[in-house]
Amino acid sequence: MDSLIHRLKALSSAEDFLQFFGLSYDERIVHVNRLHILKRFYQYLHTTEGLSGLDEVETFRRYRELLARAYQDFVASSAAQEKVFKVFQDVGGRQSVPVTSLRDSLRARRAAA
Repeated sequence: MDSLIHRLKALSSAEDFLQFFGLSYDERIVHVNRLHILKRFYQYLHTTEGLSGLDEVETFRRYRELLARAYQDFVASSAAQEKVFKVFQDVGGRQSVPVTSLRDSLRARRAAA
C-alpha cells in the first residue's frame, strides 16, 4: 500500500489522477473543473468508510471508483451547483454590498487622498 500512496503523492493535476487510474475523460470538463474534481475526490476519500486496511489492489479499485464518481459529479452538474468550495456555498456564490457602503468607502478614499 505504501507504494500506491507514494505514487499518488507524485501526481499533481486532475489529468494525472484520471490517467493514473485509467479513467477516460472529456478535457473540456476537466479544464473547467479540475480543482473541483480533486477537492470532491478528497472529500469522498475522507468520508468513505472501510478504506483503511484494504490491500493495494482493492485500495486502487476503491480510489478509482471514488475518482470516477467525483468526475461524474461535474459531467452531470456544474461547480456552482455542486458547491465544493466555500465561495459557492455562501449565498449561492453571490455577495451583496449595499450601495451606501460603496459610497462611504469612496468618500473615505477621497478624504484620505
